[in-house]
Amino acid sequence: MKKKCKIAVLAGDGIGLEIMESALKVLDVISKKYGIEFEFRKALVGGAAIDETGDPLPEETLKLCKESDAVLFGAVGGEKWDNLPTDKRPEKGLLKIRKELDLFANIRPAKAYNALLDSSPLKNNIIKGVDLIVLRELTGGIYFGEPRGIEERNGEKVGFNTMIYYEHEIKRIAKLAFELARGRRKKVTSVDKANVLEVSALWREVVTQVHNDYTDVDLEHMYVDNCAMQLIRRPKDFDVIVTGNMFGDIISDEAGALTGSLGMLPSASIGERYAFYEPIHGSAPDIAGKGIANPIAMILSAAMMLDITCKLPQASKDIEKAVDKVLEEGYRTTDIWSPGTKKVSTDEMTDLIIKYIQES
Repeated sequence: MKKKCKIAVLAGDGIGLEIMESALKVLDVISKKYGIEFEFRKALVGGAAIDETGDPLPEETLKLCKESDAVLFGAVGGEKWDNLPTDKRPEKGLLKIRKELDLFANIRPAKAYNALLDSSPLKNNIIKGVDLIVLRELTGGIYFGEPRGIEERNGEKVGFNTMIYYEHEIKRIAKLAFELARGRRKKVTSVDKANVLEVSALWREVVTQVHNDYTDVDLEHMYVDNCAMQLIRRPKDFDVIVTGNMFGDIISDEAGALTGSLGMLPSASIGERYAFYEPIHGSAPDIAGKGIANPIAMILSAAMMLDITCKLPQASKDIEKAVDKVLEEGYRTTDIWSPGTKKVSTDEMTDLIIKYIQES
């Protein structure tokens, strides 16, 4: 009997539509090669959903996500919706999905491709060989803590937010960090600000306790400011970085920028029941519809889905190897093009990746 996987397809806005089509084409090839049956069900999210329903995350979209094995997500947002109230903007749909599906962990790989080393702002000898994961806690911390708001005190406006973490939230993200590290180079770096924040002191205490069940994995603690510096100085020393919501938001972008190719980087957000896969870049409305968007991050997000949700690690590796091959052959979309390489469109890049998957 064929393996089946129900996928909610949320292309979103801007280039999300184009890169999602690329990912679906690749998954169609994987379906034929590995005998897996995908049921793709499309729904609106972000600006497109606002235009149609007035809501960045319609109830029917959320229901579809909860009925699926995984969610493939493109990108949301654009200038068209920038002047809407904060709670009605496209990005709110993304935050609501994370909360409603209890997607407590964001897994963001940052890998330096040999063919793209010159794209990095760092010297080749520093960036070459970098292959790390930033594991960010997604549903707690300062982004969701209460009370929050802006009010008047003593005649002037005051803005305030609350950073809060429960012990169980820290335990589950720490456990996932150690599990990921076991399949890699067996090193976890826990990032906090325990010297000044009580929340971080608890974070460090709980991560240390969880480590007792994973003594085969090395654990180091690092303050967030030092981590930001060491990611520039010695990025190859990191394997799995685990941290809270706000620190992870910042550190994951820094780690991604080191590779010099934001259009290349995928991510997965997972919970106890649901999983959500998306590229880290935005909707890039300035290039939408021009056929020049880089589909690789979206395709690699689909590869993460094959590995984590569909339990097809070899299919995931086929895609990763195909991407490596395309880059080694010198093919580039506009965002990563440099003199001496071959500029290709979104569709051409997709077709090349498919060709190498079929040949592997």
